[in-house]
Amino acid sequence: MDAKKSVALSGRRAEAARNDQRILDAAREVFTADPGAPIAAVAKRAGVGISALYRRYGSKEDLLRQLCAEGLRIHIAAVEDALADEKESWDAFTQFMRRIVDADTHSLTLRLAGTFTPTEELYRESQRAQKLNVRLFERIKAAGAIRPDIEVDDLSLLLEQLAAVRVADEERTRQLRHRYLALLLDALHAPSESTLPGPPPSWEEISQRWET
Repeated sequence: MDAKKSVALSGRRAEAARNDQRILDAAREVFTADPGAPIAAVAKRAGVGISALYRRYGSKEDLLRQLCAEGLRIHIAAVEDALADEKESWDAFTQFMRRIVDADTHSLTLRLAGTFTPTEELYRESQRAQKLNVRLFERIKAAGAIRPDIEVDDLSLLLEQLAAVRVADEERTRQLRHRYLALLLDALHAPSESTLPGPPPSWEEISQRWET
C-alpha cells in the first residue's frame, strides 16, 4: 500500500471512530431520557444518517448492548485505578466515587436495565466489575474507614440514587450530584452513631434487574 492510500485509510478509520463515538454519546443522551425512543432519534442527535448507524449497529438492542459495555469499561477502569492508588484508602475511595458520579454510568442501569437481553460477554464483564468492587470495598473496610453495617452492594444502589438527580442544566446536575455525594460520603465514613435498618441488597437482587 502506498503512502497516500495509507493516509486515506487512516483518515477513514479516524472518521469512523469519531462517528461511532458520536453515536454512542447520542445514544446515552437519548436513551437515558427515554429508553423507548426509536433508533432514528439517535441518528438525528448524532448527526449521522440512519444507514450509517445501521451499518455499525444492526438493531437497537445491539446499540444498547454496546452502550452498556462502554459503561462497564469506564467503571472497571475507575475501580482498577482506585485499587492502584497509593493514597490513603478513604481518599482513594472518595476519588473513585466522584469519578463514577461524573461518568454517570449508573444512569444506564436506572434507565436500561431490563430493556434488552445482555450477552454472555456483558455478564462476564459485569461479574469482573463486581469482583473489583469487592476488592476495593474490602480494602476500605479493612482500614476501618467505612461504617461496619455497609456492604459492597449498598454502593450500587446509592450511586443509582445519585444518578437519579437530574435537572435541565447539565452543569447544575453535576453540582447537585456532588452536593449529595458529599453528604453521602459523610454518612458512609466511620464512625457512625446510627444503625441501618434491614439487610443490604444482594448481588442477585441487583443483577436480576437486567433479565428481560
